[in-house]
Amino acid sequence: MNDTASGAEVRSLRINDIAPGFSARSTAGDVSLASYRGRWVLFFSHPADFTPVCTSEFMALARAKERFAALECELLGLSVDSLYAHVAWLRDIERSFGVKVDFPLIEDPSMAIAQAYGMLDSASPSSATVRATYVIDPEGVIRAIVWYPMNVGRSVDELLRLVEALQASLREGASTPEGWRSGDPLVEQPAVTMEEAETANGSKGAWYYRERVA
Repeated sequence: MNDTASGAEVRSLRINDIAPGFSARSTAGDVSLASYRGRWVLFFSHPADFTPVCTSEFMALARAKERFAALECELLGLSVDSLYAHVAWLRDIERSFGVKVDFPLIEDPSMAIAQAYGMLDSASPSSATVRATYVIDPEGVIRAIVWYPMNVGRSVDELLRLVEALQASLREGASTPEGWRSGDPLVEQPAVTMEEAETANGSKGAWYYRERVA
């Protein structure tokens, strides 16, 4: 069961929206999004259990769990498959590949959670979800949304970089430039008045690009 609204048309979620609440069964027992308040959450969907791309992602995420934990970020997966299919799949991953997936994988057979988050691919002839990923901050606000097609796997390294960049940007009140990694310079917010532009001390004299060391 879950506590998401049903029966009404749901507006597509956007960055800075409050993540819809839910409670559901998972491979780690009953979970609710509210219980994750105070921590970052990487909430992601996958199209189906026992599929090759999903298997590769789950193994990579399981191996990177401690790296996410160092960022105080929890992993939370979801698919429309049943809890029994989830358990069988994760057990087989451990038996076949020696990788234990110990973060929760939620069942969503009614698709209520997937619909609330807009995870269903409207172009798909089945109920399969696309590879949707939501980064949710400790206040329950969606800070990033990333979508991949069903035939392309996600990059776990990029998801780690994304979480760390979001945290640095919020903490420092600045932005992260292309390819930013921890320790790289941040960039200041751009000037919005002529006076600010004239007094800004930017990189190589460019008032619109000012670096700041984190």
